[in-house]
Amino acid sequence: MSAPTPISRLWPTPSTAPLDDAGLTELYGRADRPRLRVNFVTSVDGAVTVDGYSAGLSGEPDKRVFGLLRMLCDGLLVAAGTLRHEGYRAVRLSEPRRRWRLDHGLAEYPTLVVVSGSLALDPAQAAFADAPVRPVVLTHAAADAPAGLAEVADVVRCGADRVDLAAGLAELRRRGLGQVLCEGGPYLFGALTAADLVDEVCLTVAPLLAGAGPGRITAGPAAAPRELPLRHVLAAADGTLLLRYARAAAPAP
Repeated sequence: MSAPTPISRLWPTPSTAPLDDAGLTELYGRADRPRLRVNFVTSVDGAVTVDGYSAGLSGEPDKRVFGLLRMLCDGLLVAAGTLRHEGYRAVRLSEPRRRWRLDHGLAEYPTLVVVSGSLALDPAQAAFADAPVRPVVLTHAAADAPAGLAEVADVVRCGADRVDLAAGLAELRRRGLGQVLCEGGPYLFGALTAADLVDEVCLTVAPLLAGAGPGRITAGPAAAPRELPLRHVLAAADGTLLLRYARAAAPAP
């Protein structure tokens, strides 16, 4: 297997020394309190997809950090549309990453959490049927569950006629899923932003111009702008930028 593309820190405290997985893990880390982290990749001109899929934007450095962020989380949050469109399979981790989790007192695998207002889900999809940990589906009281879904996932109803994301996150935290990683899609990101639930954004900028057509990483009704301070800038040898933005931790109660 070829060596990974070197990634180094540009800011703060620039260093040309390549970061190994342990160094990257320390930079991204786990918070000492509940946190919702969002992870996206975009082109230089702001596209969220190439030919309709995010895979066209994701090079080796992005995939490396993508895997580490999954290793660090308790729950992996994704919209049902993204689950279907991107063809999500069961959430699996490499043996070293599973060992890291167990060594740090975490479950061997993170829990997949799917947000769905319609419950148009296929219980036979590998993300459910082959999951190493029983997934959670966040929906609302008016949605009709398809036959077999309750056999492969915990269906949690939050809200009367639409998914109450704040209540859903509170339920995840009650279940011990305090560190949640959201992988999209854009409408879920927009809704989380509008509800002021986003604590951190990890953004990969691929050295690519996608051209007109694809949407942005966020979508939906307009929301009030919110400051999100830059925490680090990493650069890969192939020109990929890896940015991390996070708001300051709230004071302890």
